[in-house]
Amino acid sequence: MQLEVGKIVEGKVTGITKFGAFVDLGEGKTGMVHISEVASSYVKEITDFVKENDVVKVVILSIAEDGKIALSMKRAQPAKPQQNRPAPRADFRSNEWSPKKTQSNLSFEDMMTKFKQSSDEKMSDLKRTMDGKRGSYSRRGSK
Repeated sequence: MQLEVGKIVEGKVTGITKFGAFVDLGEGKTGMVHISEVASSYVKEITDFVKENDVVKVVILSIAEDGKIALSMKRAQPAKPQQNRPAPRADFRSNEWSPKKTQSNLSFEDMMTKFKQSSDEKMSDLKRTMDGKRGSYSRRGSK
C-alpha cells in the first residue's frame, strides 16, 4: 500500500506513551499520533481514548525524509454538524470599535478615533481602580 499525505488508513496501536500512540500501518511502517491529534476534546490521559492492539483510522499528516510518519486520529473522524449555539453575551471585554459591529460607512479615521476613546476610558477605569489599592499597607508598621 502506498502511503500519501492526506490519505486515511487503518492501523493497529502498538505502543502508548505520555505524548502519543504508535500505530503499525503495515508493510513494516509505523507512525505516531501525537496526543494533541488523538481527539477533538482535551486529552489528559491517552489511555482514555485508545488501548494497545486497538484498530484505529488515521490520516497521514506528514512523512519526513528520515521516514517518520505523523498521524492524526481526530482528523480522520467525520466532521460533526454545527449546532445552533446562542449568540455570545456582550461583556466588558467586547470590542465596541470592531468594524463588524459598526456601520460600514465609517472611515478608518472614525473607527480609529472610536477605538482610542474606548481604550482611554478603559485605561482610566483601570487606573482609578488600582489607585485605591495602593499604599494602604506598610511592612514597618506605624511609628
